[in-house]
Amino acid sequence: MSGMEQQAPVKVGEIHEVSIESVGEKGDGIARVKGFVVFVPGVKKGDYVKVRITKVLAKVGFAEVAEKLERPVRQSKFATVNKEELNRKEEESSQHYEDSENFGEE
Repeated sequence: MSGMEQQAPVKVGEIHEVSIESVGEKGDGIARVKGFVVFVPGVKKGDYVKVRITKVLAKVGFAEVAEKLERPVRQSKFATVNKEELNRKEEESSQHYEDSENFGEE
């Protein structure tokens, strides 16, 4: 039996950053660490949290919230929008320069 427990990709006391995929019947959040299901109490679906593993069974683990994190998804969305806008402006301005160069050559 001890061989099965060693297959779990998490160990008690480890810290993992996880997003809460769903909430179970008892109200615990369900997250995955390397495909391994971990139950986290006191969170909502969509939360992004740093958790400390408190218990590991053969097929599931349990963890407590160590820290609530900002969702990286939101930050990267803002970042990509800004980058896209900047790139578009750069492309537009470089096209104008190319046009004026062409006129100069003619």
